[in-house]
Amino acid sequence: MHIFYVPNIASSLLSEEESLHAVKVLRLQAGDAIVVVDGTGGYHQARITLPHPKHCAFEITETIHEYGRRNYRLHIAIAPTKNIERFEWFLEKAVEIGIDTITPVLCRYSERKIIKNERLEKIIVSAAKQSIKAYFPVLNPLCTFDELLKKHEAKAKFIAHCYPGDKALLKDQLPGQDDILLLIGPEGDFSPEEVEKALQNGFQPVSLGESRLRTETAGVVACAIVGCGSSPQ
Repeated sequence: MHIFYVPNIASSLLSEEESLHAVKVLRLQAGDAIVVVDGTGGYHQARITLPHPKHCAFEITETIHEYGRRNYRLHIAIAPTKNIERFEWFLEKAVEIGIDTITPVLCRYSERKIIKNERLEKIIVSAAKQSIKAYFPVLNPLCTFDELLKKHEAKAKFIAHCYPGDKALLKDQLPGQDDILLLIGPEGDFSPEEVEKALQNGFQPVSLGESRLRTETAGVVACAIVGCGSSPQ
């Protein structure tokens, strides 16, 4: 089934980009069945009524609300990698696995200080459609580490760093937690001062396992750990 993203479902129109893909690439005709997702939990079965390459119209035949809703919320605040393609890979896989919010964070040892949200948003939409997600995660603007601590809260707050010390496994800290914020640092890790600030703000130090992981791999592993054993509501 062909899946399309329409944030304003009441319009009953595909965007110009989606219309072109539907009509010129997929060659869909009037009466053909499609699926439309709105990014906020709506999964709509529909059919094409006007196969126009700029404003393809459809009518909804059935709607499922809160499609694929999970019993937890995951927010990962992560430093963008020097090689942006690695960060884009993380973003794609995190969306496929399941994530609610992504906040790019500028840390002391960050090598990448600029990102283009427009391109990243397109990756989110593509990954969400490919993995049949009706909920699309929020991508926040890049912020500093200190801004992150001030702006974002959660019931359970964790920081994954590579410094020695007592750190519980993330998987052992999750039972009973449904609102999770996890910090993941850049290739050079968080600075000791950043780790201390996080601890002072109620973050618990955690380990993702025995291996030392790249930033983007750590993000994906964290998504899998949090999602493991969880089921849609």
